[in-house]
Amino acid sequence: MTSLLLETERDVLDLAGQAMTGFGYQATAGMTGRGLPAVDVQWLSGAGDGARWRGQRVQPRDLDIPLDILGRNRSHLSELVSRLAQAVAGECQLVLVDDQGVRWSTSVYRTGGGDLTDDGGTSLQTVISFRAPDPYFVASSVSTQSVGGDPGKKPFLSNLAALPLAASQAIGDMQLDNCGDVAAYPVWEVYGPGRDLTVTAPTGETLRWQGTLPAGERLIVDTRNGSVRDGKNANRYADLAAAPRFWTVPPGTSTASVSLLDTTADSRIVCSWRPRKWMVI
Repeated sequence: MTSLLLETERDVLDLAGQAMTGFGYQATAGMTGRGLPAVDVQWLSGAGDGARWRGQRVQPRDLDIPLDILGRNRSHLSELVSRLAQAVAGECQLVLVDDQGVRWSTSVYRTGGGDLTDDGGTSLQTVISFRAPDPYFVASSVSTQSVGGDPGKKPFLSNLAALPLAASQAIGDMQLDNCGDVAAYPVWEVYGPGRDLTVTAPTGETLRWQGTLPAGERLIVDTRNGSVRDGKNANRYADLAAAPRFWTVPPGTSTASVSLLDTTADSRIVCSWRPRKWMVI
């Protein structure tokens, strides 16, 4: 990890700032909560020996961050303490930047700590306890895969690795590269014209939308929220086929299948997702 930041809408606190400027905040040894979060495991106990695993649910992430705060003088130290107090008063983002410069963040809320060890000089120490409702660290960069709608106006079918059924139909494969170590939720954006969208997961789950998009219209399918809306923010969930599966992108490289009917050179499908990780070092 190259840096650790605490961000709000109004401020950014560099928790490794002393190493750069000689003053400010410094996360010291003893930080906990960056590893694997706790899980709630469900077991089925029968009449025989042992038990059977039924599933698990990942718990919120709890973190303790020891901080050393160093000011140029007592007045500056007081300003630093005030900034920290305001930053942790509500929701904030804990951001870890890895050695490749990728930002990984999770929303956190203070759950305790904050008592000060003050010797009357220009520095003091404290430990802040946080809870992250979402236990995963999410990349700030968005991974995107797109087919169709290229500047040269090549047909939609030319971007898919499959034989077309007809001039206005497209069926093909899309390679998905998830650099995280946890399944990611894709967002599908479809640009018309087109109708009857089908996207099939590498593991076989199918999400089908049976509506129609005119030229110039857009459809957004957010699999994490389970929402389906068009470019005017109108709810188009009712156009989903029965028993929709809002599937996720597994870690690593995988292949999904996409299908769209009544396409033209303007038709386009964009799949985007934010990689997620258990741990960032």
